[in-house]
Amino acid sequence: MPVVTLDAPVVNAPPLPSGIGIALREASMRFPSGLQALDNIDAAVAPGEFVAIVGPSGCGKSTLLRIVAGLITPTGGTCARSGDGAAAFVFQEPALLPWRTVQKNAELLMELERYAPAERTARAAEALKLVGLAGFERAYPHSLSGGMRMRLSLARVIALKPRLLLLDEPLAAVDELTRDVLQEELSLMWQAAGFTALLVTHNVHEAVYLSSRVLVMSDRPGRIVEIVDVPFAFPRAAEIRSTPEFAHLTGEVSAILRGRARA
Repeated sequence: MPVVTLDAPVVNAPPLPSGIGIALREASMRFPSGLQALDNIDAAVAPGEFVAIVGPSGCGKSTLLRIVAGLITPTGGTCARSGDGAAAFVFQEPALLPWRTVQKNAELLMELERYAPAERTARAAEALKLVGLAGFERAYPHSLSGGMRMRLSLARVIALKPRLLLLDEPLAAVDELTRDVLQEELSLMWQAAGFTALLVTHNVHEAVYLSSRVLVMSDRPGRIVEIVDVPFAFPRAAEIRSTPEFAHLTGEVSAILRGRARA
């Protein structure tokens, strides 16, 4: 995969970003069945930036994330990453192992990557503290709430200290109050670590609250039809969601999304 120089502006990104940059140039995806999922995607994500993707159901958002992850190769155009380091994927379902404790679940990915036991223990403890699960190390997933299970899923990937975090609707299954809290925690994690984050979500409020830019996609075949800059500085207080400025911006993104879904 070639390395490219990214020229995307960093809007309100955390200081000294250390993440991986992404560049998509005329990227398209046609599956063997003939389904055209994506068409002519042009986008750049700067190192350390948090970008959200919204679009109608079935427009290819998750396919785009899989291309960035390197799980599939576009059938047209290119996807390139600048910089080195680990990338991690967080899915909608936590996919925890029920027979392993919280501590051992947090260590799982590091175990697969053959980290030394002492390093696994130390990194997992640090990640669990970061997501608010310190003290639950000996608990099992069945005893955790839905929000706590998602925190554990995040801890598992944060322990790897990824430079690129790809999130495919990770908060969709939790209740609204828990979702708000997890959004705030995820934002603080990103600001502390400086990784690059790319989030797929159907929730416009979530996209605006977390990101510096929102990419709005069309119906299938998915294209990026609008890029909306989010002007609110980080760190963002929870109360910003109640401001007229936030409501105006989410309304703008929703209007674009509704228009593109009807087109």
